[in-house]
Amino acid sequence: MSDDEPDLELLALLRQHLQGKLKISEEPETGVLEGAEYVYDNSIDVALDMRSCKNAAAAIYSQMQQKECSPAKWSEHELHPKTKDEATIAFIFTMDILNFSFWSEKSDAERFAISYRDKRWTGYWSLVAAMQRALEEGIPITDSHFWQDEEECTLDSLKHIFRSCTDEEMPMLGERLACLREAGTVLYKKYECSPTNLVKAANGSAAALVNLLAKDFPCFRDEHRFEGRRKPIRILKRAQIFVADLWACFGGEGLGDFRDIDKVTIFADYRVPQILNSMGCIAYSPPLDVAVRAKRDIPSGGSWEMQLRACSIWCVELIRREIKRNHPEVNINAILIDFFLYDTIKEIEAAGQESIPHHRTRSIWY
Repeated sequence: MSDDEPDLELLALLRQHLQGKLKISEEPETGVLEGAEYVYDNSIDVALDMRSCKNAAAAIYSQMQQKECSPAKWSEHELHPKTKDEATIAFIFTMDILNFSFWSEKSDAERFAISYRDKRWTGYWSLVAAMQRALEEGIPITDSHFWQDEEECTLDSLKHIFRSCTDEEMPMLGERLACLREAGTVLYKKYECSPTNLVKAANGSAAALVNLLAKDFPCFRDEHRFEGRRKPIRILKRAQIFVADLWACFGGEGLGDFRDIDKVTIFADYRVPQILNSMGCIAYSPPLDVAVRAKRDIPSGGSWEMQLRACSIWCVELIRREIKRNHPEVNINAILIDFFLYDTIKEIEAAGQESIPHHRTRSIWY
Protein backbone atom coordinates (compact mmCIF):
# COMPACT_ATOMS: atom_id res chain seq x y z
CA MET A 1 0.00 0.00 0.00
CA SER A 2 1.38 3.40 -0.98
CA ASP A 3 1.48 6.42 1.30
CA ASP A 4 -1.42 7.91 -0.69
CA GLU A 5 -3.78 4.99 -0.11
CA PRO A 6 -6.05 5.08 2.96
CA ASP A 7 -5.73 2.36 5.57
CA LEU A 8 -9.31 1.04 5.54
CA GLU A 9 -8.91 -1.03 8.70
CA LEU A 10 -7.52 1.96 10.58
CA LEU A 11 -10.36 4.14 9.32
CA ALA A 12 -12.91 1.55 10.44
CA LEU A 13 -11.38 1.43 13.93
CA LEU A 14 -11.30 5.23 14.10
CA ARG A 15 -14.93 5.41 13.03
CA GLN A 16 -15.95 2.93 15.74
CA HIS A 17 -14.02 4.92 18.34
CA LEU A 18 -15.60 8.22 17.33
CA GLN A 19 -19.08 6.72 17.27
CA GLY A 20 -18.55 5.51 20.81
CA LYS A 21 -17.23 8.85 22.04
CA LEU A 22 -19.51 11.17 20.10
CA LYS A 23 -22.56 8.90 20.09
CA ILE A 24 -23.12 9.30 16.36
CA SER A 25 -25.72 6.54 16.55
CA GLU A 26 -29.25 7.84 16.78
CA GLU A 27 -30.32 4.99 19.04
CA PRO A 28 -31.32 6.29 22.51
CA GLU A 29 -29.26 5.65 25.63
CA THR A 30 -30.44 5.84 29.23
CA GLY A 31 -27.10 7.01 30.67
CA VAL A 32 -27.51 4.71 33.67
CA LEU A 33 -24.33 2.70 33.09
CA GLU A 34 -22.33 5.82 32.34
CA GLY A 35 -23.36 7.37 35.65
CA ALA A 36 -22.79 4.15 37.57
CA GLU A 37 -19.24 3.88 36.25
CA TYR A 38 -18.57 7.48 37.25
CA VAL A 39 -19.72 6.86 40.82
CA TYR A 40 -17.66 3.66 40.99
CA ASP A 41 -14.57 5.53 39.77
CA ASN A 42 -15.07 8.16 42.47
CA SER A 43 -16.39 6.00 45.29
CA ILE A 44 -14.60 5.99 48.65
CA ASP A 45 -17.11 4.02 50.74
CA VAL A 46 -18.01 1.16 48.39
CA ALA A 47 -15.39 -0.90 46.58
CA LEU A 48 -15.49 -3.85 44.19
CA ASP A 49 -13.44 -7.01 44.61
CA MET A 50 -12.64 -8.15 41.07
CA ARG A 51 -11.63 -11.71 42.01
CA SER A 52 -14.91 -12.17 43.87
CA CYS A 53 -16.79 -10.73 40.89
CA LYS A 54 -15.18 -13.33 38.60
CA ASN A 55 -16.02 -16.12 41.04
CA ALA A 56 -19.56 -14.79 41.41
CA ALA A 57 -19.98 -14.71 37.63
CA ALA A 58 -19.15 -18.42 37.42
CA ALA A 59 -21.43 -19.31 40.34
CA ILE A 60 -24.33 -17.17 39.09
CA TYR A 61 -24.08 -18.61 35.58
CA SER A 62 -24.03 -22.18 36.91
CA GLN A 63 -27.02 -21.66 39.21
CA MET A 64 -29.01 -19.79 36.57
CA GLN A 65 -28.46 -22.67 34.17
CA GLN A 66 -29.60 -25.19 36.79
CA LYS A 67 -32.73 -23.17 37.54
CA GLU A 68 -33.36 -22.54 33.83
CA CYS A 69 -33.76 -18.81 34.41
CA SER A 70 -35.70 -17.12 31.64
CA PRO A 71 -38.23 -14.31 31.22
CA ALA A 72 -40.97 -16.98 31.15
CA LYS A 73 -40.52 -17.45 34.91
CA TRP A 74 -42.16 -14.04 35.45
CA SER A 75 -45.59 -15.13 34.27
CA GLU A 76 -45.39 -18.44 36.09
CA HIS A 77 -45.92 -16.80 39.49
CA GLU A 78 -49.52 -17.19 40.60
CA LEU A 79 -49.97 -13.46 41.30
CA HIS A 80 -48.59 -12.07 38.04
CA PRO A 81 -50.99 -11.45 35.11
CA LYS A 82 -51.30 -14.27 32.59
CA THR A 83 -52.90 -12.38 29.69
CA LYS A 84 -50.97 -10.29 27.18
CA ASP A 85 -53.25 -7.36 26.50
CA GLU A 86 -53.79 -3.69 27.29
CA ALA A 87 -55.30 -4.52 30.68
CA THR A 88 -52.04 -6.27 31.59
CA ILE A 89 -50.00 -3.24 30.51
CA ALA A 90 -52.18 -1.08 32.77
CA PHE A 91 -51.68 -3.56 35.63
CA ILE A 92 -47.89 -3.56 35.24
CA PHE A 93 -47.75 0.22 34.92
CA THR A 94 -49.79 0.67 38.11
CA MET A 95 -47.70 -1.95 39.88
CA ASP A 96 -44.46 -0.18 39.04
CA ILE A 97 -45.79 3.25 39.97
CA LEU A 98 -46.29 1.79 43.46
CA ASN A 99 -43.34 -0.61 43.54
CA PHE A 100 -41.32 0.90 46.38
CA SER A 101 -40.52 0.69 50.08
CA PHE A 102 -42.10 -2.42 51.59
CA TRP A 103 -39.51 -3.17 54.26
CA SER A 104 -40.43 -3.19 57.93
CA GLU A 105 -38.57 -3.26 61.22
CA LYS A 106 -41.27 -5.43 62.75
CA SER A 107 -41.17 -9.21 63.00
CA ASP A 108 -42.60 -11.40 60.25
CA ALA A 109 -45.70 -11.96 62.33
CA GLU A 110 -46.25 -8.24 62.92
CA ARG A 111 -45.16 -6.63 59.65
CA PHE A 112 -47.49 -5.32 56.97
CA ALA A 113 -48.99 -8.24 55.03
CA ILE A 114 -51.86 -8.96 52.66
CA SER A 115 -54.14 -11.96 53.08
CA TYR A 116 -55.26 -13.18 49.66
CA ARG A 117 -56.30 -16.57 48.29
CA ASP A 118 -55.69 -18.21 51.66
CA LYS A 119 -52.07 -17.06 51.68
CA ARG A 120 -50.16 -14.31 53.44
CA TRP A 121 -48.08 -12.04 51.21
CA THR A 122 -45.34 -9.60 52.25
CA GLY A 123 -42.92 -7.25 50.49
CA TYR A 124 -43.38 -6.74 46.77
CA TRP A 125 -45.87 -9.59 46.60
CA SER A 126 -48.14 -7.79 49.07
CA LEU A 127 -48.54 -5.04 46.46
CA VAL A 128 -49.42 -7.47 43.66
CA ALA A 129 -51.79 -9.43 45.89
CA ALA A 130 -53.58 -6.26 47.03
CA MET A 131 -54.00 -5.11 43.44
CA GLN A 132 -55.45 -8.46 42.37
CA ARG A 133 -57.78 -8.41 45.37
CA ALA A 134 -58.93 -4.88 44.56
CA LEU A 135 -59.76 -5.81 40.96
CA GLU A 136 -61.76 -8.82 42.16
CA GLU A 137 -63.66 -6.48 44.48
CA GLY A 138 -64.55 -4.20 41.57
CA ILE A 139 -62.13 -1.41 42.50
CA PRO A 140 -60.52 -0.02 39.29
CA ILE A 141 -57.04 0.33 40.81
CA THR A 142 -55.34 0.10 37.37
CA ASP A 143 -57.51 2.81 35.73
CA SER A 144 -55.91 6.26 35.49
CA HIS A 145 -59.39 7.86 35.57
CA PHE A 146 -59.77 6.40 39.07
CA TRP A 147 -56.42 7.87 40.15
CA GLN A 148 -57.52 11.36 39.10
CA ASP A 149 -60.89 11.16 40.85
CA GLU A 150 -60.25 12.99 44.11
CA GLU A 151 -63.54 11.81 45.59
CA GLU A 152 -63.05 8.13 44.80
CA CYS A 153 -59.27 7.71 44.97
CA THR A 154 -58.44 9.04 48.41
CA LEU A 155 -56.05 8.14 51.18
CA ASP A 156 -58.88 6.27 52.90
CA SER A 157 -59.63 4.27 49.75
CA LEU A 158 -55.94 3.32 49.44
CA LYS A 159 -55.97 2.27 53.09
CA HIS A 160 -58.87 -0.03 52.22
CA ILE A 161 -57.25 -1.37 49.03
CA PHE A 162 -53.98 -2.09 50.84
CA ARG A 163 -55.56 -3.13 54.15
CA SER A 164 -53.25 -5.35 56.12
CA CYS A 165 -53.95 -8.54 58.01
CA THR A 166 -51.71 -7.11 60.77
CA ASP A 167 -51.74 -3.83 62.68
CA GLU A 168 -49.01 -2.31 60.47
CA GLU A 169 -50.08 -0.22 57.47
CA MET A 170 -48.37 -0.28 54.10
CA PRO A 171 -45.58 2.33 54.30
CA MET A 172 -45.79 5.67 52.50
CA LEU A 173 -49.45 5.53 51.51
CA GLY A 174 -49.57 9.30 51.11
CA GLU A 175 -46.65 9.19 48.71
CA ARG A 176 -48.26 6.35 46.77
CA LEU A 177 -51.45 8.37 46.37
CA ALA A 178 -49.40 11.34 45.11
CA CYS A 179 -47.60 9.12 42.57
CA LEU A 180 -50.89 7.74 41.23
CA ARG A 181 -52.43 11.20 41.01
CA GLU A 182 -49.39 12.59 39.16
CA ALA A 183 -49.16 9.65 36.76
CA GLY A 184 -52.86 9.91 35.97
CA THR A 185 -52.49 13.59 35.11
CA VAL A 186 -49.52 12.92 32.81
CA LEU A 187 -51.33 10.06 31.05
CA TYR A 188 -54.34 12.33 30.52
CA LYS A 189 -52.29 15.21 29.11
CA LYS A 190 -49.85 13.27 26.94
CA TYR A 191 -51.05 9.72 26.29
CA GLU A 192 -54.87 9.82 26.11
CA CYS A 193 -55.08 8.11 29.52
CA SER A 194 -53.47 4.98 28.07
CA PRO A 195 -50.28 3.26 29.34
CA THR A 196 -50.35 1.33 26.05
CA ASN A 197 -49.92 4.61 24.15
CA LEU A 198 -46.94 5.38 26.35
CA VAL A 199 -45.34 2.04 25.44
CA LYS A 200 -46.07 2.54 21.74
CA ALA A 201 -44.46 5.99 21.81
CA ALA A 202 -41.08 4.32 22.49
CA ASN A 203 -41.18 2.59 19.07
CA GLY A 204 -39.78 -0.69 20.34
CA SER A 205 -36.84 0.82 22.22
CA ALA A 206 -36.32 -0.06 25.88
CA ALA A 207 -34.02 2.93 26.36
CA ALA A 208 -36.55 5.27 24.75
CA LEU A 209 -39.30 4.03 27.06
CA VAL A 210 -37.10 4.48 30.12
CA ASN A 211 -36.28 8.00 28.97
CA LEU A 212 -39.94 8.85 28.34
CA LEU A 213 -40.85 7.75 31.84
CA ALA A 214 -38.06 9.82 33.37
CA LYS A 215 -38.89 12.88 31.26
CA ASP A 216 -42.68 12.93 31.55
CA PHE A 217 -43.30 11.39 34.99
CA PRO A 218 -41.46 13.01 37.92
CA CYS A 219 -42.26 10.00 40.13
CA PHE A 220 -40.08 7.87 37.80
CA ARG A 221 -37.25 10.44 37.62
CA ASP A 222 -34.83 8.57 39.85
CA GLU A 223 -31.73 10.71 39.30
CA HIS A 224 -29.52 12.44 41.86
CA ARG A 225 -26.48 14.64 42.25
CA PHE A 226 -23.13 13.14 43.13
CA GLU A 227 -20.00 14.97 44.19
CA GLY A 228 -18.04 16.55 41.35
CA ARG A 229 -20.38 15.75 38.47
CA ARG A 230 -22.52 18.31 36.70
CA LYS A 231 -24.95 15.83 35.19
CA PRO A 232 -27.16 13.96 37.64
CA ILE A 233 -26.54 10.27 38.19
CA ARG A 234 -29.41 8.33 36.66
CA ILE A 235 -30.47 5.17 38.51
CA LEU A 236 -34.04 4.92 37.16
CA LYS A 237 -34.93 1.77 39.07
CA ARG A 238 -38.70 1.79 38.61
CA ALA A 239 -38.58 3.10 35.04
CA GLN A 240 -36.27 0.25 34.07
CA ILE A 241 -38.24 -2.39 35.95
CA PHE A 242 -41.40 -1.34 34.09
CA VAL A 243 -39.64 -2.12 30.82
CA ALA A 244 -38.27 -5.38 32.21
CA ASP A 245 -41.67 -6.48 33.51
CA LEU A 246 -43.25 -5.81 30.11
CA TRP A 247 -40.48 -7.73 28.35
CA ALA A 248 -40.79 -10.68 30.74
CA CYS A 249 -44.60 -10.75 30.79
CA PHE A 250 -44.95 -10.58 27.00
CA GLY A 251 -42.06 -12.97 26.42
CA GLY A 252 -40.18 -10.39 24.37
CA GLU A 253 -42.98 -10.29 21.80
CA GLY A 254 -45.61 -7.76 20.75
CA LEU A 255 -45.51 -4.70 22.99
CA GLY A 256 -42.83 -6.46 25.03
CA ASP A 257 -40.48 -6.68 22.05
CA PHE A 258 -37.60 -4.25 22.64
CA ARG A 259 -34.72 -4.30 20.20
CA ASP A 260 -32.32 -2.89 22.82
CA ILE A 261 -33.50 -4.70 25.95
CA ASP A 262 -29.88 -5.38 26.92
CA LYS A 263 -29.43 -1.66 27.65
CA VAL A 264 -31.52 -2.10 30.80
CA THR A 265 -29.36 -2.47 33.92
CA ILE A 266 -30.18 -4.08 37.23
CA PHE A 267 -32.79 -2.35 39.36
CA ALA A 268 -30.72 -0.73 42.08
CA ASP A 269 -32.55 -1.11 45.38
CA TYR A 270 -31.59 -2.26 48.87
CA ARG A 271 -31.52 -6.00 48.11
CA VAL A 272 -28.91 -6.08 45.34
CA PRO A 273 -26.15 -4.39 47.42
CA GLN A 274 -27.00 -6.75 50.26
CA ILE A 275 -26.44 -9.94 48.27
CA LEU A 276 -23.40 -8.56 46.41
CA ASN A 277 -21.84 -7.73 49.76
CA SER A 278 -22.61 -11.20 51.12
CA MET A 279 -20.94 -12.69 48.02
CA GLY A 280 -17.82 -10.58 48.60
CA CYS A 281 -18.27 -8.66 45.36
CA ILE A 282 -18.66 -5.27 47.01
CA ALA A 283 -17.20 -4.08 50.31
CA TYR A 284 -18.14 -1.15 52.52
CA SER A 285 -15.92 1.32 54.35
CA PRO A 286 -15.92 0.81 58.14
CA PRO A 287 -18.31 3.75 58.84
CA LEU A 288 -20.77 2.60 56.17
CA ASP A 289 -20.52 -1.03 57.29
CA VAL A 290 -21.32 -0.04 60.86
CA ALA A 291 -24.27 2.08 59.72
CA VAL A 292 -25.73 -0.75 57.60
CA ARG A 293 -25.32 -3.36 60.31
CA ALA A 294 -26.82 -1.03 62.93
CA LYS A 295 -29.79 -0.43 60.58
CA ARG A 296 -29.32 3.32 60.72
CA ASP A 297 -31.21 5.55 58.33
CA ILE A 298 -29.19 6.28 55.18
CA PRO A 299 -30.62 9.41 53.53
CA SER A 300 -32.05 9.10 50.02
CA GLY A 301 -29.82 10.77 47.44
CA GLY A 302 -26.88 11.06 49.82
CA SER A 303 -23.33 10.02 49.00
CA TRP A 304 -23.52 6.66 50.79
CA GLU A 305 -26.77 5.69 49.14
CA MET A 306 -25.57 6.73 45.69
CA GLN A 307 -22.41 4.66 46.09
CA LEU A 308 -24.40 1.62 47.25
CA ARG A 309 -26.80 1.76 44.32
CA ALA A 310 -24.47 2.86 41.51
CA CYS A 311 -21.64 0.50 42.45
CA SER A 312 -24.15 -2.36 42.51
CA ILE A 313 -25.17 -1.50 38.94
CA TRP A 314 -21.56 -1.42 37.80
CA CYS A 315 -20.69 -4.61 39.69
CA VAL A 316 -23.47 -6.61 38.00
CA GLU A 317 -22.48 -5.15 34.64
CA LEU A 318 -18.96 -6.53 35.15
CA ILE A 319 -20.42 -9.89 36.19
CA ARG A 320 -22.60 -9.91 33.06
CA ARG A 321 -19.58 -9.15 30.87
CA GLU A 322 -17.58 -11.93 32.53
CA ILE A 323 -20.38 -14.43 31.88
CA LYS A 324 -20.60 -13.34 28.22
CA ARG A 325 -16.82 -13.56 27.86
CA ASN A 326 -16.81 -17.15 29.06
CA HIS A 327 -20.12 -18.15 27.44
CA PRO A 328 -20.60 -15.97 24.34
CA GLU A 329 -23.38 -18.21 23.06
CA VAL A 330 -25.62 -17.57 26.07
CA ASN A 331 -28.38 -14.95 26.00
CA ILE A 332 -28.05 -13.26 29.34
CA ASN A 333 -28.71 -9.70 30.41
CA ALA A 334 -28.83 -7.64 33.59
CA ILE A 335 -32.58 -8.20 33.95
CA LEU A 336 -32.24 -11.97 34.26
CA ILE A 337 -29.31 -11.61 36.66
CA ASP A 338 -31.32 -9.16 38.78
CA PHE A 339 -34.31 -11.52 38.91
CA PHE A 340 -31.98 -14.32 40.00
CA LEU A 341 -30.22 -12.23 42.67
CA TYR A 342 -33.50 -10.95 44.11
CA ASP A 343 -34.99 -14.43 44.35
CA THR A 344 -31.78 -15.73 45.92
CA ILE A 345 -31.56 -13.10 48.66
CA LYS A 346 -35.25 -13.60 49.49
CA GLU A 347 -34.58 -17.35 49.87
CA ILE A 348 -31.61 -16.57 52.13
CA GLU A 349 -33.78 -14.18 54.17
CA ALA A 350 -36.57 -16.76 54.52
CA ALA A 351 -34.02 -19.27 55.79
CA GLY A 352 -32.70 -16.76 58.35
CA GLN A 353 -29.21 -16.91 56.86
CA GLU A 354 -28.56 -13.25 56.02
CA SER A 355 -24.95 -12.30 56.76
CA ILE A 356 -25.70 -8.56 56.70
CA PRO A 357 -28.98 -6.61 56.72
CA HIS A 358 -30.02 -4.47 53.79
CA HIS A 359 -29.42 -0.74 54.11
CA ARG A 360 -32.29 1.37 55.41
CA THR A 361 -33.46 4.10 53.07
CA ARG A 362 -37.12 5.06 52.89
CA SER A 363 -38.00 6.64 49.54
CA ILE A 364 -40.26 6.34 46.50
CA TRP A 365 -37.36 5.30 44.29
CA TYR A 366 -37.22 1.66 45.44
